[in-house]
Amino acid sequence: MAGKAAAPGTAVLLVTANVGSLFDDPENLQKNWLREFYQVVHTHKPHFMALHCQEFGGKNYEASMSHVDKFVKELLSSDAMKEYNRARVYLDENFKSQEHFTALGSFYFLHESLKNIYQFDFKAKKYKKVTGKEIYSDTLESTPMLEKEKFPQDYFPECKWSRKGFVRTRWCVADCAFDLVNIHLFHDASNLVAWETSPSVYSGIRHKALGYVLDRIIDQRFEKVSYFVFGDFNFRLDSKSVVETLCTKATMQTVRAADTNEVVKLIFRESDNDRKVMLQLEKKLFHYFNQEVFRDNNGTALLEFDKELSVFKDRLYELDISFPPSYPYSEDSGQGRQYMNTRCPAWCDRVLMSPSARELILKPENTDGGGLAAAREPVMSAAVIGLSVSDYADGNPQSCCLRG
Repeated sequence: MAGKAAAPGTAVLLVTANVGSLFDDPENLQKNWLREFYQVVHTHKPHFMALHCQEFGGKNYEASMSHVDKFVKELLSSDAMKEYNRARVYLDENFKSQEHFTALGSFYFLHESLKNIYQFDFKAKKYKKVTGKEIYSDTLESTPMLEKEKFPQDYFPECKWSRKGFVRTRWCVADCAFDLVNIHLFHDASNLVAWETSPSVYSGIRHKALGYVLDRIIDQRFEKVSYFVFGDFNFRLDSKSVVETLCTKATMQTVRAADTNEVVKLIFRESDNDRKVMLQLEKKLFHYFNQEVFRDNNGTALLEFDKELSVFKDRLYELDISFPPSYPYSEDSGQGRQYMNTRCPAWCDRVLMSPSARELILKPENTDGGGLAAAREPVMSAAVIGLSVSDYADGNPQSCCLRG
């Protein structure tokens, strides 16, 4: 099945979103987010749609369970989704298990016009036809229709209660098999530590975890197929290079703790202009005086510092980035267009793909080298979306992270 092409024009929509804030403030954020999501569906009219969520249920899953149930019911029963007569929902709700909980939620919707859709059973090692709508939750480890792992604690020992991991499903659409991997990688624990080296120590941790996932999904247990890996990679700009570029003409002041002599703050001031403060850097503070630099022309000038994916340049591909940094937008419902002054804005939310998956999207079917190849339908058409939660907090989205 892996070598065959999907039906020409099969529209696949891949969406990733870290939705933690939706459940921390459901009244102000959830309605606007869903409205925007439905608009994306209406615009692209996909036949097959995947929604990968991270931090599903928010910071306190147990307290948010009623909001989780409401969110899932809304998605499955909304008029905007009525043409999707088959669905699979996988929710990691095992919040009491420090060893296994990932807070990942994966949603898959199939349009009524799409025929003969199959999902892979990893235990039985065979495909099963998808019918109806089904929800799987709690302990996903026992669900044969997916593979799920939380990253080992020693990957990021300073974070005692990490919820980072991945969930993998495999699908066959019109005889074309592919894996979809929902992923959440480790964050930067301290801006000061991230600034110390280039690349940062946190970048190395993410490389290790992502490499583990890639090795896992192409090992010898199952037939190799094309794969799409999309979620919150927590990829950050190279902090040291960004700060040096933004503050080229600034002088740096170092503030240390009186008792430990540990660096607790860096202040960058202009050399002239009354020594105006350009940037303040603390463990959880990144306050740059001009946020427009991250939004102008979708932040294109900063893409040269987006280097973390380069380590996997022969294993993973990405369509052109044409949207502003997706993190960290304000969680204040009245300031949805503003970045929080906690981290340097970065393109954390991504959709990556294997070389063969890229061919499914970009390569025309039955290419014979003639001049008409570019006019033919690709074997799979795909729109790739990342919906930032607070990007839509004020109901007036600034960016939609649209690619392809």
